[in-house]
Amino acid sequence: MKILILGAGKMGSFFLDLLSFEHETAVYERDPKRMRFTYNTQRFTTMEEVETFKPELVINAVTVKYTIPAFDEILPHLSQDCIISDIASVKTGLQDYYEKSGFRYVSTHPMFGPTFANLQQLSEENAIIITEGDYMGRIFFKDLYSKLGLNIYEYSFKEHDETVAYSLSIPFVSTFVFAAVMKHQDAPGTTFKRHIKIAHGVLSEDDYLLQEILFNPNTHEQVENIRKELKSLSEIIDNKDAEGMKTFLTKIRKNIR
Repeated sequence: MKILILGAGKMGSFFLDLLSFEHETAVYERDPKRMRFTYNTQRFTTMEEVETFKPELVINAVTVKYTIPAFDEILPHLSQDCIISDIASVKTGLQDYYEKSGFRYVSTHPMFGPTFANLQQLSEENAIIITEGDYMGRIFFKDLYSKLGLNIYEYSFKEHDETVAYSLSIPFVSTFVFAAVMKHQDAPGTTFKRHIKIAHGVLSEDDYLLQEILFNPNTHEQVENIRKELKSLSEIIDNKDAEGMKTFLTKIRKNIR
């Protein structure tokens, strides 16, 4: 299959490495310098090159801020039988865009970053495939992610953004707050060191990726829940309320069963 990747960032390069040995691949990137470390693939900087290539599948791997603008640029230069796809971490607005585009489409979300995950061992990592869209496109990505050993979940566009706000925003915000109050000193304690390790992992991710996840429209509600529970816990601590602490601990232990 002829596959065109939009964007030569970390995820774009990951997909090129993954697909280039079994498919004819190309990458479109406005900045030639970003393609210095892309191998075994064609490198495009003009739409004329894209038209000549005639891709059968386009994977939009630019940051979520530019997902739709990248599609706007490329769609007039694609044949109508081409399948277009994205790997965006936030899907807001994409369903309407796809349905108005007239192209077959598929939307997925590989829930790992190349800087954090062990790419040789992805069995503990996850991917989401959106239930709306082209059947054959979904089968292609399902097969691809299955070969990587990823745990695959299937959600609608709406369910995706709600789930990601819950599963990523809460731990990310908690980690940010933890890191924000850290001092430049080492400290004993297994729990502390585990949290430090998690913080290093999360903060090694690209700033744009972190921003995309936290700017999910559903994140606000999750942050409000954190504020509410933190306020309740602060009052228990300030008042040295042993009974209140017992009730609080009982509640949160039930939450993680």
